[in-house]
Amino acid sequence: MPYREMSCAAIHDLSGVGKCSLTVALPVLSACGVETAAMPTAVLSTHTGGFTGYTFRDLTGDLLPIAEHWKSVGAGFSALYSGFLGSAEQADIVAAIFRMLAREDTLVFVDPVLGDGGKLYTTITEELAAGMARLCRGADVIAPNMTEASFLLGAPYLDGELEPAQVAKMLEALCQLGPKMAVLTGVRMNGKLGAACLDTQGPGQPEFWMKEEIPGSYHGTGDLFSSILLGGLLNGMSLGCACRVAVEFTHKVIETTRRYSPDIRFGPKFEVHLPELSRVMETFRQRDKRDA
Repeated sequence: MPYREMSCAAIHDLSGVGKCSLTVALPVLSACGVETAAMPTAVLSTHTGGFTGYTFRDLTGDLLPIAEHWKSVGAGFSALYSGFLGSAEQADIVAAIFRMLAREDTLVFVDPVLGDGGKLYTTITEELAAGMARLCRGADVIAPNMTEASFLLGAPYLDGELEPAQVAKMLEALCQLGPKMAVLTGVRMNGKLGAACLDTQGPGQPEFWMKEEIPGSYHGTGDLFSSILLGGLLNGMSLGCACRVAVEFTHKVIETTRRYSPDIRFGPKFEVHLPELSRVMETFRQRDKRDA
């Protein structure tokens, strides 16, 4: 396998039980061949979806000192990747960290974790949602779901089946916020569920990747999707190719989770599929080397 230096700083929360955020991003990016450093924005006993009574420790005061220490020791990253933020103040802090750590060739990827089903998550305030929108303006890639896109755009939440023109309009509006690339997840079209993407520096037209919908709500699959998407981009895939791989792999993991998990609150059962993800990335790297 050819070696390609790929590194990422993942700025997400750490939930001890219920796989999501860092407990998904770290193994998935590693399987993609990406060396990943972790910067926890908060530490929780469990994630907040379906669990009650969880502990929550805000690490806002630690973020800048961590970044400053990383910079002092010469740590460099191919990508900076943010997800769940623990406080409204963190949005501006993470923006400052992006400016501090980004090189000219660093990919800035924001997964604007805000809510689902038309509602904000319990820990997300309107102030934090506004800060997340500001953070997205400085990103290269953003990957909101339908709920998050509605908050970012200040538009009504669209539930149910969509027409391609509606999705295209949303993707164009998301890119007009500042990012070069936008991915919209949770898109329903023609009886299927999937994602759509737009690369303003690529084909210039939306691409759609859809699969048969599996009933249920599966916590952590958004983090799974975004981490695979970023892994694909760092391996040199086009946005459309990376989006297709992320949709197909996430769908396969949801099938496994539905079949084998007695309680889906505990997160997606992706571990058994990681070798397959590694092979997909390796196959692409090998092809990329032959085409070079």
